[in-house]
Amino acid sequence: MARRFVVATAAFALAGAFATAAFSQHPDMVTVTPKDLKWNDTPLIKGGKVAVIEGPLDQAGPFTLRIRFPAKGMIAPHFHGSIEHVTVVSGTFNIGHGEKFDKAKTKPLGPASVAIMQPKVPHYAWVDKETEIQVHGVGPWTVTFVNPADDPRKQQ
Repeated sequence: MARRFVVATAAFALAGAFATAAFSQHPDMVTVTPKDLKWNDTPLIKGGKVAVIEGPLDQAGPFTLRIRFPAKGMIAPHFHGSIEHVTVVSGTFNIGHGEKFDKAKTKPLGPASVAIMQPKVPHYAWVDKETEIQVHGVGPWTVTFVNPADDPRKQQ
């Protein structure tokens, strides 16, 4: 699993290296505006997009990325190897805790809302309309689906 994740995130890591260099205006400070973001397809969410702001994701150190969920987008129950901080930028991000996807057990988070997931805590999410979130933490950032059959990286 770890090997597949490294391959899947190599594009994110590479994009992050270029994105950070493009954002830098001073060696000790990075500033980013929405128009600076370089969006790429994400293998984690069908129709979703990702913009790596800081990384690389597959190495130890801080990371920051944005994820755009398309309307009716979702991500099956999964967990991460390190703490994950999510801030809702736009839209409504419905997040649930547990190993089974259940819309009725999710909490809607609007813009400026925050969710913090500890390592190895299973969670899932869905949206009705396009929604953008920002994710940050300290890598390496891994994604493990509770049910391996739900992993969209295996369905490509």
